[in-house]
Amino acid sequence: MAKTVTLRLDDEVYDLFVEAAKAEKRSLSNLIETAALSRIHEQQFIDDAEMSEILANENLLKRMQKGARESKLEKGRFVD
Repeated sequence: MAKTVTLRLDDEVYDLFVEAAKAEKRSLSNLIETAALSRIHEQQFIDDAEMSEILANENLLKRMQKGARESKLEKGRFVD
C-alpha cells in the first residue's frame, strides 16, 4: 500500500522540482520518488568498472575474505 510523506521544500527548490517534472511529463511525486530511488541505487551498488578494479586487487580480496571469516566467527569489532 502506498504511503504519504510530507516534505518541506524552499520555494526555489519546489519551483525547480515542478519545472523538472513538467519537462519529463510526470507528477512531482513521481519525479521525487524516481530521483530518490536512483540515488539509493547509485550508493548501494557498484558499476562494472569498479567491480573489475576490486577483483583485480588481490590484497583487497584477501583482506575481505579474512574479514568475512572473522565476522562469521564473531571475531573483531564493528566501528561506527
